[in-house]
Amino acid sequence: MARVLDHIDRHPDGDLRLETLSRVAAFSKFHFHRQFGATFGISVQRYVNLSRMKRAAFALACRTEMSVIEIALAAGFQSPDAFAKAFRAEFGTSPSAFRKAPDWAAWHTAITPYDDARKQIMTADFKPADVEIVEFAQVPIIRLSHIGDPAGLNGSIARFIAWRKANRVGPQVARTFNIFHRVEPEDFRIDLACQAMPGLEPGEGMERASIPAGRCARLRLVGLSDDLEAPATWLYRSWLPGSGETLRDFPLFCERSNFGPGMLEGEMLTDLYLPLA
Repeated sequence: MARVLDHIDRHPDGDLRLETLSRVAAFSKFHFHRQFGATFGISVQRYVNLSRMKRAAFALACRTEMSVIEIALAAGFQSPDAFAKAFRAEFGTSPSAFRKAPDWAAWHTAITPYDDARKQIMTADFKPADVEIVEFAQVPIIRLSHIGDPAGLNGSIARFIAWRKANRVGPQVARTFNIFHRVEPEDFRIDLACQAMPGLEPGEGMERASIPAGRCARLRLVGLSDDLEAPATWLYRSWLPGSGETLRDFPLFCERSNFGPGMLEGEMLTDLYLPLA
């Protein structure tokens, strides 16, 4: 089943019919839809649709250089009307209205079944050999802290991306980090950060900071982008007790090394760092 999700990630505008995906899975087309639903708790067609809608919503909010028609075609729709109908069915608004004023709370609610389905694969077993002890060099950063309801996080992400675009410090120019301070919904805080390049000034509500130098346990993840809870839990619960290591006084953080609004989820590369004494 992991092959199927990877195929969907890599071919959002491709042939994602039931027959095609059953061949990717090497399952009978007569049983594949039931096997997919039993594994992920969602039908394969709804998963495909939500995958496309999620990608399209981010493009509408963050890729202002793309027209709505271009986004529709990139999401696998043959016409703007079909795209608009599907988008409204999921998010309760038109693509154009979402572009002008994204409702990230409604987006979060609509996308939850998709994210829950992906978690079934993200709970894959990691091994101690997957962890590397590295010396992390200090990095000066500019950060935007999102504090509060996790459902509003995408609004902060869109704002941070817009600031980076305006200052021409995209992921190809400046390194991208997330720092995970608190994960409980009632006390949630995450820092969205990029490397502080020479001459770069913080935007409104942002501040200068740094990720300190020091030893870290690094777990490299391919294709896992939105929800890092499973690998983080594995580091704390399974790897750390048997490692002989102790933790340093700095939060868990990650670097997104192959990252951007147009990047396919299956191609994303994330390094998860656990600071060690």
